[in-house]
Amino acid sequence: MSESAVLHIKGRVLAGPVADDDVHDELWVVDGKITFDRPTGARDVRVVEGWALPGLVDAHCHVGLDAHGPVDASTSERQAVTERDAGVLLLRDAGSPSDTRWIDHRDDLPRIVRAGRHIARTRRYIRNYAHEIEPADLVAYVAEEARRGDGWVKLVGDWIDRESGDLSACWPPGEVAAAIAEAHRLGARVTAHCFAEESLAPLVEAGIDCVEHATGLTEDTIPLFAERGVAIVPTLINIATFPKLAAGGEAKFPRWAAHMRRLHARRYDTVRAAYDAGVPIYAGTDAGGSLAHGLIGQEVAELVKAGIPAIDALSAATWGARDWLGRPGMTEGAAADLVVYDADPREDVRVLSAPRRVVLRGRVVG
Repeated sequence: MSESAVLHIKGRVLAGPVADDDVHDELWVVDGKITFDRPTGARDVRVVEGWALPGLVDAHCHVGLDAHGPVDASTSERQAVTERDAGVLLLRDAGSPSDTRWIDHRDDLPRIVRAGRHIARTRRYIRNYAHEIEPADLVAYVAEEARRGDGWVKLVGDWIDRESGDLSACWPPGEVAAAIAEAHRLGARVTAHCFAEESLAPLVEAGIDCVEHATGLTEDTIPLFAERGVAIVPTLINIATFPKLAAGGEAKFPRWAAHMRRLHARRYDTVRAAYDAGVPIYAGTDAGGSLAHGLIGQEVAELVKAGIPAIDALSAATWGARDWLGRPGMTEGAAADLVVYDADPREDVRVLSAPRRVVLRGRVVG
């Protein structure tokens, strides 16, 4: 689209989830920005019709990472392009060992909110992914990643303990509380990978802002999350892999395998109970490790399957997620990052997996 070109989105523009004022019949894109006022003297107008949403958000993915560790720039680029073509225009990178800052200078690639590199206990996480340290060094490493990231730090809160043969918490409460306090002092929020039950309450009491996966939530800890406003990103399409993981590790770690199966079996009940209690929930896929990128539509559909109303599941990947990450949606003067569909996603969220048009920074890119 040339500098003088105007993009005209017609149909139903879903700028927000609730009020009638959030739904518009049209908007225009002028010089890469959204306006709801018809421009005068415009030429070379391109019309796109359909149901428009803000660019989707994957609130838990990993650009620059695969199952074996860091990847090269060309692989990172393919990952980002895959997300973009799926309509995902804002990524919360929940831990990567690769430097992906160069993506910020590419107008054709999604925006990324980074959490720096994972911080894990020694030999208590996937090889080549994380800084592997002991508790005495936790505050220093959290401070380093708080300075490197985009307002987030990622801890590994629990992992398999080879001595006990099951999941267990990685950090003593005192050290993790001091580390979270240091991140907050530096203006960063902290999130943690957690599968197990026992790791959750100490992290919330230490001041954690978010928990990834959160499969170990119970009737005892869900009220604590709700009271403190601690968000979760359930990554249900990742939790779907638990039975396969359990089968692969059962011979060596039968307790862990049985635990993983139990967490998987109650995954939908866990998410619905958290939603019913008022726990903030956002959509993320965990793409970039063993899962492919571009699957946010499937994740939103999983949230609906868990019992979350469609409008709230949509918000978890659009309006609500953008607000949580401090990024604009479809508002006057905002950068034009939006996705257009052939049907109303509020009626069937599965249409998210088939965008008609993707507009990034005011340009039609897909």
